[in-house]
Amino acid sequence: MTYDDPQHLHPYMTECAAEAARVARGVPAARLGEPTHCPDWDVRALVNHWVLYTSHGLEHRAQRTALPEELTARDFTADPDWAEAYAAQLDRAVAAWADPAVWEGEVDLGMAKMPALDIASMVIKEMAVHGWDVATATGQTFRISDDAARFILHVVDKHGAVYRQYDGFADPVPVPDDAPVFDRALAASGRDPKLGQ
Repeated sequence: MTYDDPQHLHPYMTECAAEAARVARGVPAARLGEPTHCPDWDVRALVNHWVLYTSHGLEHRAQRTALPEELTARDFTADPDWAEAYAAQLDRAVAAWADPAVWEGEVDLGMAKMPALDIASMVIKEMAVHGWDVATATGQTFRISDDAARFILHVVDKHGAVYRQYDGFADPVPVPDDAPVFDRALAASGRDPKLGQ
């Protein structure tokens, strides 16, 4: 399958957003200060990054508007109902990408412009891999279909070199060739799938 048709990709966005919302609802408030496997990030910092870019950021990319400074500085977890607010914002973001025309053209990131389809694909990947990070750090499991996982693996392979250049990914982790496809995607992004088992 080629991954350049919004009709194929929007369902992956919808699926990963729904699973991200489910995992967010399972994050205990008492664990927000605990460490994660992401260097220098506790659960609170990880959740705030996840919420900012996969929901607010995703909607602003669709609208071709910059993220307001108020959002980039906000501690979303300070709201006891942050998980429900995140789920609602995910719904708005996913709805903003429902129009195939939004996937066309470029998105101005300030420093550079990127094709909208690539931006959306990378954010879907962020929903899943950071969703797995949050799930793993809070004793949960992040589950997506093999079709969605194959897409995540495609995005990781396509953009992995850029992520590593900016320390977004660690070096790939070896896994068996017959490992589940989401495990292979996680491993290619520098995550050890065994942490989530």
